Amino acid sequence: MEARYFRILRLLGKGNRARAEADGRLLRLKLGYSHEVELPVPPAVRVFCFKPDKICCVGIDKARTLQFAATVRSVKPHDTYNEIGIRYNDEVVKMKPGKKGRLKKKGYIF
Repeated sequence: MEARYFRILRLLGKGNRARAEADGRLLRLKLGYSHEVELPVPPAVRVFCFKPDKICCVGIDKARTLQFAATVRSVKPHDTYNEIGIRYNDEVVKMKPGKKGRLKKKGYIF
C-alpha cells in the first residue's frame, strides 16, 4: 500500500494512551473513561502508534483517511480551558482564560 495521505493526532492529558492492534486494523484508546474505546479501521486506512500518545492515520484515499482521523478526534475532543483531549499535530488552540483572568479584565482586584 502506497501511503499518500496522512494525519497525525496527539493525545493530551494524564493517562491517555493509544495502541494499534491486528496490523493496523484496530485502534484501542484509553482516554479516562471507565472502558477502553475500540475503533475498527476502514479498509483503505492503516493506523500506527509511534508513542503511546501519538497516532498516525495513513491511507491511499484522502476522504477516508481524514474522516477516520476526525472520528478518532471526536471520541474525546480538546478542551479549551485545559490541555486535555485529542488534537491534530499541527492544530493551534487558543486557550480561554480562567475565572480570575476574566474578572481582572472587568476591573475587579484580588
